[in-house]
Amino acid sequence: MKNTFLLILIFAFSTVTFCSDAQPVTGKNVLIVYLSRTNNTKAIAQIIQKEIGGTLVSLELVKPYPENYKATVDQVAAENESGFLPPLKTKIDGMKKYNVVFVGFPTWGMKLPPPVKSFLKQYNLSGKTIVPFNTNAGYGVGTTFDTVKELCPNSKVLEGFTTKGGVERDGVLFVMKGEKETQARGEVRGWLKQIKMLN
Repeated sequence: MKNTFLLILIFAFSTVTFCSDAQPVTGKNVLIVYLSRTNNTKAIAQIIQKEIGGTLVSLELVKPYPENYKATVDQVAAENESGFLPPLKTKIDGMKKYNVVFVGFPTWGMKLPPPVKSFLKQYNLSGKTIVPFNTNAGYGVGTTFDTVKELCPNSKVLEGFTTKGGVERDGVLFVMKGEKETQARGEVRGWLKQIKMLN
């Protein structure tokens, strides 16, 4: 009997210890910010919101990029070279209330898109948990996740999520539908569990 009681006490203590280390996540303190040109990153953002709740915000520019793919590629390359940060039309009120900030983006030229850099530099994210997520044309995340860490030195940056989206260069735009959407949903759920944002 004593042994059983002791085991219960040990279990209870270990559970309390584990829970105290975990960041309580509720829809009220979660912000999901995303940049999406072909709506694939937007689809991942919406899946995350359906799983854990939160406020969904699209990053929009004061001066949008050209619709022409090649013109956008050239403009982004020039911005990366000069360090230009495009002004954001999107304004987020009450950033202080969010403990967890998901940041979603495509890979552009193997780098973090300039508008996402604008967002990360514009707001004080100190002390917050930052969770990057990405879609790409099949070449991976490049330096995007590393750049997020560099721009959030006073934040806790968790392991990011990535999946293949469209290939705009080849005219393949929105792909998050049917089997691909189902697959992505399962991958996102697994990732959220792995980073302890979902039970």
